[in-house]
Amino acid sequence: MKLRDFIDKIKPDFSKGGRFEKLSSTFEAFESFAFTPNTVTGGKVAPSYRGSHIRDAVDLKRTIITVVIALLPALLFGMWNIGHQTASFYNLDWGFWHQFWFGFLRMLPIIVVSYVVGLFIEFLFAEIRHEQVSEGFIGTGIIISLIVPVTVPLWQLAIAVAFAVIIGKEVFGGSGYNFLNPALVARAFLFFSYPSHMSGDSVWIAQPFHFTGDAISGATPLALLSGNSLSSFSSSFSSSSSFSLLDMFIGTIPGSIGETSVIAILLGALILLFTGVASWRIMLSVVIGGGLMGLLFNAIGANEYMQLPFYYHYLMGGFAFGCVFMATDPVTAAQTNTGKWIYGFLIGAFAVLLRVLNPAYPEGMMLAILLMNCFAPLIDHCVVASNRNRRKKRWATAERRIA
Repeated sequence: MKLRDFIDKIKPDFSKGGRFEKLSSTFEAFESFAFTPNTVTGGKVAPSYRGSHIRDAVDLKRTIITVVIALLPALLFGMWNIGHQTASFYNLDWGFWHQFWFGFLRMLPIIVVSYVVGLFIEFLFAEIRHEQVSEGFIGTGIIISLIVPVTVPLWQLAIAVAFAVIIGKEVFGGSGYNFLNPALVARAFLFFSYPSHMSGDSVWIAQPFHFTGDAISGATPLALLSGNSLSSFSSSFSSSSSFSLLDMFIGTIPGSIGETSVIAILLGALILLFTGVASWRIMLSVVIGGGLMGLLFNAIGANEYMQLPFYYHYLMGGFAFGCVFMATDPVTAAQTNTGKWIYGFLIGAFAVLLRVLNPAYPEGMMLAILLMNCFAPLIDHCVVASNRNRRKKRWATAERRIA
């Protein structure tokens, strides 16, 4: 194979003692991305490294690629929806492919900026530490692109990605050592630093390339229910011109690029569950926690927001996307089976709680996941400690019976 021969030819230049030895981590990253590494466990190894080794065809690279494949339905739908929303708001006679092509061109710079900034920092830290470049940002980069509005300024996105990679991951040691989801760190940075571009108060509908007039602001369902729009809840959601339940399920509404279509997100969830990449316990417990909190508010019914049917929370904002792609992050989520149930349940409950009781932060899912990322180690510690105490009690009981 010509590519394999070319890589083997230049490999000595990047090995120890070669002309480009300082770029060895970068070379290794491109080689391992193109081909399966040919390194295996040797027969003569240090005593501390002897023992059984698990050999499996599924490595981190293939796991991340599976996540990217699961994200494709949301990505492709998001591209089309960008063009669809633009054509609808500006009364443009665009067909399906025109809408998709417009969305693709709007989406492409966001993806490029996310990957260029993020991967540059990843490669830089790998070279400084003389470590292998982690494949983790392959998935993180596309997730960041999907959880921002299409109208986000690219310079703001670049700063947010840099902040997420450096502060959210690299300062803790890189992939596998971070306790916060890097994609959500980027989203939180944008939300608190530039709230007008993330809260729905600014423009969420992409402007046609040839349009020179004032842009049109498209309110998301969550924006309609927060702040001053809360008083108009009944009229907004009962109006035939507003968003119907079907619109929110299909995803033909304004919003962050990959978060609008529940159908596309569910397709991704099926892929993750079928391949075993994501935890079904976390997904299910998030849904249960959000539903029970919604039902509790329905029972209280102190205001119009509390009277919102609980299942609407599943369809609005980033609840579904966060449940499938971010709450299930294996690095930042709880690791024990019992801990996963607790972790997911609290995410769903806190997401709805934040939405209803604090309309200033209508997208409660982001803050709920980040909060529980901080408590995931404590949850696992309590679960393990509880199991250990139960075993001690069983042993003590057994010893008393024997005595």
